[in-house]
Amino acid sequence: MRFRRKKSAKNTIKHFSLSKPAAIAIFWGLGLILAAVMVLHHNPLADQSVENMKKTSGCALILFTCIIFSLFYDGLTTIPHELFQSRRLIWKLSKNDFKKRYAGSYLGIIWAMAQPVVTVVMYWIVFDRVFDTRSQLVASGVEVPYVLYLTAGLVPWFYFTEAITQGTTALLEYNYLVKKVVFNISILPIIKVIAATFIHIFFVCILLIVAIGYGYYPSIYTLQIFYYSLCLFLLVLGMSYFTCALVVFFRDLQPIINIALQIGMWATPILWDISMLKTDSMKALFKLNPLVYIVNGYRSAIYEKLWFWEHFYSSTYFWIVTVSLFCLGTLLFKKLRVHFADVL
Repeated sequence: MRFRRKKSAKNTIKHFSLSKPAAIAIFWGLGLILAAVMVLHHNPLADQSVENMKKTSGCALILFTCIIFSLFYDGLTTIPHELFQSRRLIWKLSKNDFKKRYAGSYLGIIWAMAQPVVTVVMYWIVFDRVFDTRSQLVASGVEVPYVLYLTAGLVPWFYFTEAITQGTTALLEYNYLVKKVVFNISILPIIKVIAATFIHIFFVCILLIVAIGYGYYPSIYTLQIFYYSLCLFLLVLGMSYFTCALVVFFRDLQPIINIALQIGMWATPILWDISMLKTDSMKALFKLNPLVYIVNGYRSAIYEKLWFWEHFYSSTYFWIVTVSLFCLGTLLFKKLRVHFADVL
């Protein structure tokens, strides 16, 4: 009787699973709906030429993503399916990876929190107390305390740098597992990203405490922290699959990423505000960085009291870029993983 029930449940799941043509049709349908909403969306206060550029680029990205999904459907769905099947093992290994990272030191996990906290304090002293960046923010329309503005930008940035750095070296660190034939190596990058999430949860709590200290109490808008954290998680996960596959064959990618992170720190409006830029073209150029959406989103959730759908074009652009990066990352990982064991 027990065997029959398991078989029946398995057949039920198989019965309700989507076929390849149906999944592709649904994806194209959602893409067309999104493109239609984007074309029909109109903001009377915005520059019409900028609006047309956003609509054109957005529709082009949607078309590109739909084509990639249709052509490489089998390859794109393999890794998500493997991650779902190994979800319990992923959770267990993520906790072990987090504990192992700080094992052997007297203060342990405190070291993971000390450096970012010191960084926030030093930036606050230099840019607020010494160079008086606060007055420049007020002139550009930002009236919140600078330490709150700074913390809301640095918290997601710390998560991004930690996750992309650890995710890139996932295969190198766990090379003994890569060489095992029976081990599913596609779970290694997500293990590193989840392990970085544990520290991120602590810093989100610190951010909320800082906001409360300045009179910005949690509200229903604050729940968007979960949404923007998910956005950041999926963005860095897709990038990690791409970078961890490349770094096996091109070890110089690690220092290149470190340099890119240093540049990205200043190219993202963390210490400064994007409204300080003088021209709309410069603002549009900097907004191509998907982290601008994340950083501004954290600030919107904490003190600006804005919903994410109020930034329609930014939300659409971010998700198109994130889905595209995840598709490209998983495809490259799937194509190269047969050679990982030989190289490592």
